[in-house]
Amino acid sequence: MPKSRPPYPPAFRRQLVELVRSGRTPEELSREFEPTAQSIANWVKQGERDAGKRTDGPTSGEREEWPAGLGPGHGGRRSDAED
Repeated sequence: MPKSRPPYPPAFRRQLVELVRSGRTPEELSREFEPTAQSIANWVKQGERDAGKRTDGPTSGEREEWPAGLGPGHGGRRSDAED
């Protein structure tokens, strides 16, 4: 079972995103800090969505509007709901 940890603080995420924007790679930062390169890359993409630079997913504000455990395309029903 994968270990679980509390989410990284928003200020820490923003700092790593800024380092990527300044030219560092997620892989380089993952060796220096704890988050994985994939996590850092995801934070960069989410920041771009929030800034309107990407449209390939929901913004943070849109995600907060979804009911717990549901995402877009569920029509208000859980995918495991029985008929």
